[in-house]
Amino acid sequence: MVLMKNIEMFETKPKKEIAFLVGIDYPNSDQYLGVDESLEELELLSKTAGLVVVGSEKQRIHSPNPATFIGRGKVEEIKVLIDNLKADIVIFDEELSPRNFRELEKEFGVKTRVIDRTTLILDIFAQHAHTREGQMQVELAQYEYLLPRLTRAWSHLARQAGGGGGRSGSVGGVGLRGPGETQLEVDRRQIRERISRLKKDLEKVRDHRNRYRQNRRRSNIPVVALVGYTNAGKSTLINALTHADVYVADQLFATLDPTTRRLDLPGGNSVLISDTVGFIQKLPTHLIAAFRATLEEIAEADLLLHVVDSSHPDAVSQWRAVMNTLKDLNAEHIPVLTVLNKIDQLKVLDDHVSLIPEFENSIRISALKRINLEELEDVINESLFERFIPINVTIPYKNGDLISEFHRYGRIDQIIHGIGEVNIVGKIPGRLIADFERFHFRENELNKAE
Repeated sequence: MVLMKNIEMFETKPKKEIAFLVGIDYPNSDQYLGVDESLEELELLSKTAGLVVVGSEKQRIHSPNPATFIGRGKVEEIKVLIDNLKADIVIFDEELSPRNFRELEKEFGVKTRVIDRTTLILDIFAQHAHTREGQMQVELAQYEYLLPRLTRAWSHLARQAGGGGGRSGSVGGVGLRGPGETQLEVDRRQIRERISRLKKDLEKVRDHRNRYRQNRRRSNIPVVALVGYTNAGKSTLINALTHADVYVADQLFATLDPTTRRLDLPGGNSVLISDTVGFIQKLPTHLIAAFRATLEEIAEADLLLHVVDSSHPDAVSQWRAVMNTLKDLNAEHIPVLTVLNKIDQLKVLDDHVSLIPEFENSIRISALKRINLEELEDVINESLFERFIPINVTIPYKNGDLISEFHRYGRIDQIIHGIGEVNIVGKIPGRLIADFERFHFRENELNKAE
């Protein structure tokens, strides 16, 4: 057992909830970080949520126990520890099933809450959602996660909430922020109705964003999206590049609501650069679905700046977690520029990161110290405006906007008009390649003109 704090300190801070963490190491896990590193991350998440972590336990298992996830013997050990440490809440570093919650609550007693990593992340998002759109997205994710756990969660939360109601963030206590007491009294049908309403409202948001993106496309200003593991320094970077005042904090998920700023590049070119929510290992699928309208900004970008905390000991694992999330978002076709941030925190400038294959073609910067930012701007400018890619496409005449786009921004070597379509051979800026990929030339389908 890892003891992290002296329990006596909590006598002077009675309002702080005391948390005990449980990590699981088993072969079938899809996590990139090891169990120790994942527990460290869970502790950071807990602190971000306003908890004080007093200790942790871990267990290696071959498969989850259907009842308690971990073994019965380990459950007994944890019961003794949380009783001695007077823990208010036990947090599991894996997603628990409804049965797991029920059985663990029976074992630990009604005075100790049990939540999992997903519940904790949802709670943090509830704290950090400031716009109406963000609040709706978090609320939808919370309801969809809680619905299968309705009997357990609602009766359990009703005992703990003790009054108050309202929207996300209104109920005190980690894992309790969200629906509020008025929702605790409603039945499954009403919860489903609320989910349906939230989806309709968010669909309107999605339609609005689509119209905005179409207008932006017509303005021909490229979009650069910052992506990366949470706390990699994306907000610091956008501030440094655009002299903006995006909120920055040394904690996980400090930025939740997306921010877009204009960036003027060398040579008179301009781009729109967007800060996005940080990714994390085992990002809840409910959040990805709920934030679809926001995350679509990533899939529609012309270039992704993948910001990596180069000083982090698990930088490669974090890089892989982000790349896996981009795959889930169908954003693999977007060009990616890896930006190794926080080089000022490396003991030696030519650190081991330069030898890592994943970071071979990366730009090394310090957003905080403004190191190599001019080089980064030059690479962005080259990627979006100067780097041309050979392409051979067959475009139907009904897609006249793409044909015009090729004429305007591309370099045409050969053009052959056919029946209902045109074949164009030439080069286009790399930022536009995704627009034309689905029309890639297929020789046997081209009907050449007589």
